[in-house]
Amino acid sequence: MRKLILVSAFLTFTFSSFAQVDDKEWFVSIGVNAINSIGTQSPINSPDDWAFNLPISAAVELSWTSGLSIEQSITLNSFSENDMIDGAILTKDYTYISFDTYAKYYFGKHIFPNADWIDFYANAGVGFFHIENTNISANLGGGVLFWLNHRRTFGLRAQSIAKFALNPKDSGFDNNHFQAHLQAIFLL
Repeated sequence: MRKLILVSAFLTFTFSSFAQVDDKEWFVSIGVNAINSIGTQSPINSPDDWAFNLPISAAVELSWTSGLSIEQSITLNSFSENDMIDGAILTKDYTYISFDTYAKYYFGKHIFPNADWIDFYANAGVGFFHIENTNISANLGGGVLFWLNHRRTFGLRAQSIAKFALNPKDSGFDNNHFQAHLQAIFLL
């Protein structure tokens, strides 16, 4: 029950923070995600161990100043029986859910000042995720955004996130992992 109250307070704070700003750009994104939870430092080690079952991801992003934004995301995925997590073969199915809040910095204009169709970003934040138990994570990642029109109202983005669990040793399957996203993004 205490974890449910913590998640509710976290989400309430996040969405009320979004509501404080009126005249900025809002974006929504939806797409797919894959999870690599093999217990190593390398996100590309054993690529066959990526989970890609029920791979839904969605986010709301608020751009409040040039290059800076905040994002709230939710991701769903699952691990099937006989999948491998952290070197252990699963004996039953598990559902993965996460709620993450990121501060993002878009730095693509510093690399390609004349290319308004591509942008790169770095993000950092905190998250709450559940597989078998629950855990809170410190998240660090980045991505690339391709705008598909000149008005920059529709695009595609790819990102990778490293999620570092705050209590990895005692949390069972709910420990450090990598997550990759491919999403469509729309200006609201």
